[in-house]
Amino acid sequence: MSGVWVFRNGVVRLVENPANEQSSTVRRKVLLHTPTNEIIASYASLERKLMSLGWERYYDDPDLLQFHKRASLDLISLPKDFSRFKSMHMYDIVVKNRESFRVIDV
Repeated sequence: MSGVWVFRNGVVRLVENPANEQSSTVRRKVLLHTPTNEIIASYASLERKLMSLGWERYYDDPDLLQFHKRASLDLISLPKDFSRFKSMHMYDIVVKNRESFRVIDV
């Protein structure tokens, strides 16, 4: 593993190709609902898709949107503000719903 260690916003991470990191063509990741090829652009849309897959909404924490699936230990926790919905949250959804979601670059 080669690259450059970058410290930004209090986080250290390994950048394998630093030339691409500074490029102005940074790709944005989005969550894709694969059965409909719909890009998830709001929590309302995401909630409808998750509910149809058997996920239930939890209302315990006012700062989070949380979903739980019965007969499972899985819990999806998302920030209340959709603008803070990051790729790590998208990948969490994908891992727990492999047949229904993918993360793609736009």
